Amino acid sequence: MILTVAFRLVAGEGFESGTVTSQMVREKAVTPEILTNTVLEQVFVSECDRITELTLLGTNYGKNVDDELRLTVLDGDGQTVASAGLNTAGLPDSFLWSIPVENSTGGHRGEMLTLQVTSVAGSTGNAVSLFYGDTISAGKYELDIPVEHPLSVDGDAVTGQLCLSVRGESRYPLARYYWHTMAALLVLLLLFCWWMIDSDRRGRSNLILRLLSAATRYRFLLKQLVQRDFKTKYKRSILGVLWSFMNPLLTMMVMYIVFSTLFKSNIVNFPVYLLTGIVCWNFFSEVTGSCLTSITGNTALITKVYVPKYMYPLSRAISSTVNLGLSLIPLVIVMLLTGTRLTVRILLLPFPILCLFLFSFGMGLLLASMMVFFRDTQFLWGVISMLWMYLTPIFYDAEIIPAQYMTLYKMNPLYHIIRIMRILLINGVSPEPKAYLLCAAVSLIPLFLGALVFKKAQDRFVLYL
Repeated sequence: MILTVAFRLVAGEGFESGTVTSQMVREKAVTPEILTNTVLEQVFVSECDRITELTLLGTNYGKNVDDELRLTVLDGDGQTVASAGLNTAGLPDSFLWSIPVENSTGGHRGEMLTLQVTSVAGSTGNAVSLFYGDTISAGKYELDIPVEHPLSVDGDAVTGQLCLSVRGESRYPLARYYWHTMAALLVLLLLFCWWMIDSDRRGRSNLILRLLSAATRYRFLLKQLVQRDFKTKYKRSILGVLWSFMNPLLTMMVMYIVFSTLFKSNIVNFPVYLLTGIVCWNFFSEVTGSCLTSITGNTALITKVYVPKYMYPLSRAISSTVNLGLSLIPLVIVMLLTGTRLTVRILLLPFPILCLFLFSFGMGLLLASMMVFFRDTQFLWGVISMLWMYLTPIFYDAEIIPAQYMTLYKMNPLYHIIRIMRILLINGVSPEPKAYLLCAAVSLIPLFLGALVFKKAQDRFVLYL
């Protein structure tokens, strides 16, 4: 209950609502000049609760048109939902014109609205026109506005849709039912605890009780394995633990020089953006690489002493987590040096880190199992991991991915984990509730699959070691 309340208070407004921007069709032609007696109407379905800005693609034919456009958004009953005015003097030609909305009312998400565009003093030769089209521009968009009616000029239909983008505030549906969901989870948790206590009293064994018993019985061994792995990594190294600080920093410096000078990256706060991706990828790569040989590298112990076999990959993963904690220190230092504002949202960072650990450990269990039966796994994984790195937005912006491939691209769990970390660190706000659910799902599913494969195969490990 404490975590539930604390999470909601720390997440703040970013968890409750966010900004929605619709996509714009590609321009094909222009409307007639908008004169004082001209009325343009475009019907659209609102994807936001309250409209804050309208963006139009227009042209003044290279002239300094002294006019004012009036934009009015009406609901199905003809009532004004929002209104705005645009002074056309000095506007750039064939450019996006952004108009802040005035007197906007909320609660119109999913409703069919009508945008009316009129002119105050437009005359022939001294008026502007707006672009329209019928195809979607290539690119990445989170949301769109489905247009069900064509553009009309003075009541006559025009083949196409107005080059219109609507920006506004939208309350997330999952945030509305946050407390209801948490109350239901609390009830399930209480029932689960009652079931555990009842099973313990009756002497019934289950997976959870066995795991808890093993964690208690072998915690000293687990501690020794973690210390051994950590010490072995820096054995005979002059700098030792300092490499946990220097490795991500040196990698960031090399990539920063390459992508900020040679390839001219335009990403905002690129050093923090890049270092966040490097820290996450290094942890994933270290966990999977060390878990890969966790069983085959402990043959002497496995064949002579009984220890739950998952202890070996688990100790490797925990050892890598210690390195991750050390790597976060230079990340915070770079944030301070670049002037990145530290907000209270940084307290939410344990969530993506936990998801990163669960996902990496799940993949490690799967690789450890495959390595026992198929020793070429280590060579194949070297190629796959390199490809995976380039498919993860570490040093580039995910928006460069074409829209038709974006769904496939988002199937990469690291995309969701790194995205949440960057939003918390760089933007200083909480991501939308759906981001947390996706992050948890893409972490728990590989963990479940890896644990299932490892459990089914562990009894045959000794036959192949």
